Amino acid sequence: MPAATDILFTPFSIGEMLLKNRIVMAPMTRSFSPGNTPGEDVAAYYRRRAEASVGLIVSEGVSPNAVTATGTPNIPNIVSGDAKAAWKRVAEGVRAANGKMGLQLWHEGPFRNPEKSEHPDIPSWSASGFKVPGKPLWEPMSEAEIETAIDEFVAAALATKEAGFDCVEFHGAHSYLIDNFFWAETNRRTDKWGGSWAGRTRLAAQIISRTRAKIGEDFPLIIRISQWKMQDYEARAAATPGELEEWLAPMIEAGIDAIHCSQRRFWGPAFEGSDLNFAGWVKKLTGKPTIAVGSVGLSTEFSATYAGEVSKPASLDRLVEMMERGDFDLIAVGRALLQDPEWAEKIRAGRTDELMEFSRTAFETLY
Repeated sequence: MPAATDILFTPFSIGEMLLKNRIVMAPMTRSFSPGNTPGEDVAAYYRRRAEASVGLIVSEGVSPNAVTATGTPNIPNIVSGDAKAAWKRVAEGVRAANGKMGLQLWHEGPFRNPEKSEHPDIPSWSASGFKVPGKPLWEPMSEAEIETAIDEFVAAALATKEAGFDCVEFHGAHSYLIDNFFWAETNRRTDKWGGSWAGRTRLAAQIISRTRAKIGEDFPLIIRISQWKMQDYEARAAATPGELEEWLAPMIEAGIDAIHCSQRRFWGPAFEGSDLNFAGWVKKLTGKPTIAVGSVGLSTEFSATYAGEVSKPASLDRLVEMMERGDFDLIAVGRALLQDPEWAEKIRAGRTDELMEFSRTAFETLY
């Protein structure tokens, strides 16, 4: 571990939201919300991280509707009255611990399995009916369905603010609904919602601009994006920096405040000829605050966990180097914080001998 991690514990602002440090708890699906409603155990789970020096907590994915958004059991939504009241209690607990938190709004899109959902007769939503490129499963979303999806994201963002959270993140990565529109391999539409980057980004831009119009200027909006896809880890939605700029421009114009750049290992270069990672390029092209993520503080990347490998604590030297030179602004930590709520505090205090290994058994508990 490095001798000094001071950069991680300096304040940073996204719009009007002042964070006490640069550490973000990454959104991680937990499936501990029976009836799609987070309980007291979920509230305590998040509060523990706020109490132990996490600068910003981004929740697990939260469904913006109760029909097409998810087929995964025990995923929370922000739709029902019970769920809204429960999330308000979560926000109150984090605030009482002097923390900041936002909800991540997640529509599974083509990765929702209708047969495992509560509405097996309703097809899943996607840009062109594709989950895997070249293999259509459903009809493309209609214009009316697209408008409904936008309205539902906007309503969920407003509900997030009303519940007392500090920001909201739209999940636009990993081939879920918004990213299914971004990626040319799964968006084969020929109308205004497809074709060029201007068309493929229209769904995200409309969600952002309509949310901004209703939520005001002082509530930070974040979007998470990725090059890689659930069905193709080697995918590159933008092949060049020029394409990346085309991808980002409509969302910047729409009013996004920060961009969460998902990659499997944070230090990997995004394009040949530069050692900037994905978040570094996004910051360079837009000037907006960026969040990097990927295998922070652990020796293996996330897919190895599912194969049964144990991740050991790893050096933060490279992370500190990249942040000190200004590549990106914030760093999201996933598995290390899932395993150990005190990870950030241990790093701050230099208690590196107390850092924990991570194994997949951690997914089975809500600690």
